[in-house]
Amino acid sequence: MKICVIGTGYVGLVTGICFAEFGIHVTCVDKDEGKIKVLDTGRVPFYEPGLEELLRKNREEGRLFFTSDAGKAVRESKVIFIAVGTPGREDGSADLRYVEDVARTIGENINGYKVIVTKSTVPVGTGDWIRGVIASYRKNNEPFDIVSNPEFLREGSAVEDFLRPNRVVIGAGREEAMAVMKELYRPLYLIETPFVMTTVETAEMIKYASNAFLATKISFINEVANLCDSVGADVHVVAKAMGLDHRIGSKFLHPGPGFGGSCFPKDTAALLQLAEKNGYDFRIVQAVLEVNRMQWRRMVDKIRKVVGDLRGKTIGVLGLSFKPNTNDVRESPSVFIIRSLLTEGARVRAYDPAAMPDARSVLPEVTYVQDAYEAVREAEAVVLITEWNQFRNLDLERIKGLLRRPVFVDLRNVYEPDRMKQAGFTYVGVGRGGVQ
Repeated sequence: MKICVIGTGYVGLVTGICFAEFGIHVTCVDKDEGKIKVLDTGRVPFYEPGLEELLRKNREEGRLFFTSDAGKAVRESKVIFIAVGTPGREDGSADLRYVEDVARTIGENINGYKVIVTKSTVPVGTGDWIRGVIASYRKNNEPFDIVSNPEFLREGSAVEDFLRPNRVVIGAGREEAMAVMKELYRPLYLIETPFVMTTVETAEMIKYASNAFLATKISFINEVANLCDSVGADVHVVAKAMGLDHRIGSKFLHPGPGFGGSCFPKDTAALLQLAEKNGYDFRIVQAVLEVNRMQWRRMVDKIRKVVGDLRGKTIGVLGLSFKPNTNDVRESPSVFIIRSLLTEGARVRAYDPAAMPDARSVLPEVTYVQDAYEAVREAEAVVLITEWNQFRNLDLERIKGLLRRPVFVDLRNVYEPDRMKQAGFTYVGVGRGGVQ
């Protein structure tokens, strides 16, 4: 079976490469010819552990191809995955212009039975809309089916998430399309992966509901952490005890500066807009977004409280990506925090293992350096925002010697307050009882 994946962004490229790893003939399509040339050299245009190695392996074994000719790829494939961006509009709704472009191309080139699969995160009802777009551009009465197959990839762990997922969700209206999808995912049956077979509309909702719930857990534990700071409790112990209850679970109960990235902010806003469009007041999701924005501001307050007037002060920042093991700075708490520091007159020196090239385009005023120690040199404080592994075992004596004052603001609670106090630092965490 031949398939094509239209869109070589994060989701599309991971999808295409991993299906090739399943032994399937895959053509990845992008209208950006520069990106196609980069991929043809065996390089991935973003940071994702393990993905480049799989790309090269499957190209060498003759299963993975790249092209800018979408029409040809559609004509030669039985299954077409739509994996283009669906950015949020100002009102929070998903912008489907790129999905519409792909649907038009499919309609103009359909030449036999096709299964069209949405991997892009789209609002409920998009499947029917795509069907209408394709039908309106179809020259002959060629049959096709629409399938929703949402992705649940974590940046930094995407290869593992695709090859060994928690579940696979497939929404389809006809058994023929479902059978094609089962065949594509057949290797996962061998490892007993749970499959959820449902309607297109339900599959579309599963994606939004899942991301909104995870975002809710993050905002909830951040609210608990803020209260812990006020009453002198330790949120780490609170979260650990909560997580031991199997009804709650420990995942995503990690306090910090709030969520970011390309999914949670966009998808929660889109779910809220979908609810409003259908006359429903989704108060929990509204609160999740409000709490997250407030959390970003609270982190700036923490820095200001311990440093004082920020005008003319140098702050050393560790971590720019929204999470470790990615170069993605979209909606990153670091970007908001740094912009706020700059607005108040601070100077910022920053280091990140992967995200500095991307950060330069949105934070040109920052001084970017080559390691964590250079970032804190002559700074009034060090602020740890992204918990990269290499920041978990810093030489604290060296850090203290490079700082103007031994102030450590740990927005990911990487270090223990007692240890930092013994090392001579003024330490600030999140939900650890305030300044130690």
